[in-house]
Amino acid sequence: MTAGLVVGEDGLARCSWAGSAPEYLRYHDEEWGRPVHGDRGLFERITLEAFQSGLSWLTILRKREGFRAAFDGFDPEAVARYGPDDVARLLADAGIVRNRAKVEAAVTNARATVALRDAGGGLDALVWSFAPPPRDRRPAPGEVPATTPESVALSKTLKRSGFAFVGPTTAYAAMQACGLVDDHLAGCHVPLPG
Repeated sequence: MTAGLVVGEDGLARCSWAGSAPEYLRYHDEEWGRPVHGDRGLFERITLEAFQSGLSWLTILRKREGFRAAFDGFDPEAVARYGPDDVARLLADAGIVRNRAKVEAAVTNARATVALRDAGGGLDALVWSFAPPPRDRRPAPGEVPATTPESVALSKTLKRSGFAFVGPTTAYAAMQACGLVDDHLAGCHVPLPG
């Protein structure tokens, strides 16, 4: 077995992180690395990646439905209209991670998402313009980077477009989550994109 892979009860080889919790297994097999398009889907992933900063991704996965309920299904138009009362409501909501900077960043990012669309572009076009060319899968977890030149450039562009809490590491995690890069390891059963 290749380093960094685990074989599940179903006999399928997966990236080792997927074997530690059922939520991770589902996320790995059904979502992570699959292309996400549309402003709403990308806004959700960028928001969740920002909330994950400094925490376990498992915490975010377990609270995901709470986030969806609290943030109007990640509808950028709705979240962009949030004011101080909404921020207070979110900070009192035990169904999400209650961090003022991250909550305020989500509202800021919703407004930036709407502004991008209104300017004739859109978050989808902006994010996907940073997708690097496909490459071979890496053989070991230690070869998967935390940032890349593309994630640094995406982070800078998002910040220039009014986004907050989108550093290069968060941008790269979003690129992984949204399928801009395929960081499943060599030997993982998840099919190659395309």
